[in-house]
Amino acid sequence: MMVARGLVEEIAAALAAQGLIPRGGFRFAGDEAAPTGASGGAAISVLLVGQAGVAPWSHFQHWLERQHLPIVNPLDTWSREVIGTVAKNFGARAVSPSDRPYLPFQQWAMRAEGLKPSPLGILMHPKYGLWHAYRAALLFEDEIALPVADAAIHLCDACVEKPCLKSCPVDAYSGQGFAHEACLDHVRGPHGSPCRIGGCLDRNACPYGTSYRYPPEAQAFHMAAFAKL
Repeated sequence: MMVARGLVEEIAAALAAQGLIPRGGFRFAGDEAAPTGASGGAAISVLLVGQAGVAPWSHFQHWLERQHLPIVNPLDTWSREVIGTVAKNFGARAVSPSDRPYLPFQQWAMRAEGLKPSPLGILMHPKYGLWHAYRAALLFEDEIALPVADAAIHLCDACVEKPCLKSCPVDAYSGQGFAHEACLDHVRGPHGSPCRIGGCLDRNACPYGTSYRYPPEAQAFHMAAFAKL
């Protein structure tokens, strides 16, 4: 069954009220072990939901100010609430990158938008650079009309200097991967205030998508969540 064309546009309008956007999608292959949709049947189509830049930040902050009790993971909670409402209104099941068991969100994103990982592991977007995120996926038990993703230019291939690998004082990112403990110790330690206040120095050193860079307060929020400060 093909759902009427224009559904993605309607979903986009609903998401825009919270600063969120559709982030591409695809149809699961017939032999693929797809997750379930809203009624428990196998999903046929998936539409990713996320952000470009800091557009959702003010909406999230206004929501957070209205909460009367502390919330352990407020951004995840907000995302589930607002995207869950959109999913329900359009007959889909919303799943989150932090749901257990984990779903292959990065692989889905690469498939949906044709992106590749940067040296930092974050997918490099040809317009947004490293300043974007995926907040959920909408799972449909019908085939929906989705835009076809063009092959995206991978900006990292043209970046010779790789400043994203030269700005961290503890060399957290390298060809050997991410040195999680070294990064965590530094951020929590006496010399980690630049990272705590303004975000990851390696990420901020990337020359692409700078007009979408998160403001310091948003970066500090994410860094505090990473370090559990």
